[in-house]
Amino acid sequence: MRSTLVWRVLVPVVLLLIGLLLATSARLAAGTDLRAERRTDLVDLIRAEQARVEAKTSTVSELQDQLDAAANAEVPAATDPELEALISQVDGPGLTVTLEDAPIPADGVPDGYNAEDYIVHEQDVQAVINALWAGGAEAIGVMDQRLIATSAVRCVGSTLLLHGQVYAPPYTVTAVGPTDRLQRALDVSPRVAVYRQYADLLGLGFDVSESDAVTVPAYEGPLAAQLAQVVE
Repeated sequence: MRSTLVWRVLVPVVLLLIGLLLATSARLAAGTDLRAERRTDLVDLIRAEQARVEAKTSTVSELQDQLDAAANAEVPAATDPELEALISQVDGPGLTVTLEDAPIPADGVPDGYNAEDYIVHEQDVQAVINALWAGGAEAIGVMDQRLIATSAVRCVGSTLLLHGQVYAPPYTVTAVGPTDRLQRALDVSPRVAVYRQYADLLGLGFDVSESDAVTVPAYEGPLAAQLAQVVE
């Protein structure tokens, strides 16, 4: 009896709760399929993101085409007189400085020194170049290459690298300009003075010759940037 009475009470209550839940769900959905609405929103989001990616991809492609065109473009012949003067051959009075490695003694390197002290380094060549510029050089060449604003003298082991070419010592630095001022600039340069001290101690080569007719060859390398990189 008690069990039957309980079921008679609980069944109507459960049915009432189910009805309330269904009514609430219908009111929230406003007569629509909630899962279908979520699916529609997700599809719209995917389509929007896909359109955004396609737009960015198109922009990247256009920029890459512009970069490729710039990299493959031929450098026009110099027509500016000032630019022409900076890259053309120059003849006139000047100096030629020759730097050479020192022979390592047969009985070995003395105490306090090492094998590197017997080699001409890039800073030694650069010291001569800087002194000649300071002395009023009109043009400077290292070996058979004219220096321009972007030139970089680098040592690779016991060789010199300049404009993609490798050179072995002795190294020659030629400057066209007023010989007296060029010579004085070499004499007062502190960095050249250090090299000359090592030359006296270890036998490094340092020779300066003056001439009324020296030649700095024309620059024949590229003038435009060959590579570009986006900086974030």
